Amino acid sequence: MTWRSLISFSLLIYSAIAAEVSGTIELRDSRLDSVTRRHDYSGVVVSLAPVRSVSDPKPVARAQMIQKNKTFTPHVLPILTGTTVDFPNYDPIFHNAFSSYSGQVFDVGLYPPGTSRAVRFAKPGIVRVFCNIHPSMSAIIVVLDTPYFAKTAPDGAFKIDVPPGDYELNVFHERASESALGTLSRRVTVGAESVHLPALVISESGYLPVSHTNKYGKPYPPSASDSVYPGARN
Repeated sequence: MTWRSLISFSLLIYSAIAAEVSGTIELRDSRLDSVTRRHDYSGVVVSLAPVRSVSDPKPVARAQMIQKNKTFTPHVLPILTGTTVDFPNYDPIFHNAFSSYSGQVFDVGLYPPGTSRAVRFAKPGIVRVFCNIHPSMSAIIVVLDTPYFAKTAPDGAFKIDVPPGDYELNVFHERASESALGTLSRRVTVGAESVHLPALVISESGYLPVSHTNKYGKPYPPSASDSVYPGARN
């Protein structure tokens, strides 16, 4: 049996024994029009960590967070520990992605349009990403020690396929306090049948936006440099 056949056989076994854990997230007490008026509950990360440790080697993974129109996309990126994230610059201006927070400190340096930089995230945590040139740019990378996670759709729905077993459910939302998120953690037991969880409600009442500094710990200058790179196409 070839290695391709073995992989296909393994995937068939996994699909046969995996069950779906689904549910919905509802956001309340928000100050954002996108939430209060359009009921957009997207971008919440739900993860299931096996209660018993798993010794299987983690797959080599790669993800992407693009920079275009002076915006990081996606704004929230959940990844497995050990994943390498590429930061391609699709703007006609320079960018400098960095993080000075405890999740993982990194600085890819200043780089021109049409190029990319990469960072490998080796430990679980919340990584808040900024651009050293443009203070309005921000994003979050949620580094997880489990491959079982999902990000909510605009209607708040999520689905995660997992093998049968006991799991610890955890939720991350950038506009919620740690204490509010902690109340949502719970044990989930998955058997052969799919599990649909009761709706999880997250209050944003304790959220206080905090301004950030540049990578040197200094305030951003009054005007950022948006000069077009000489070799860039419009």
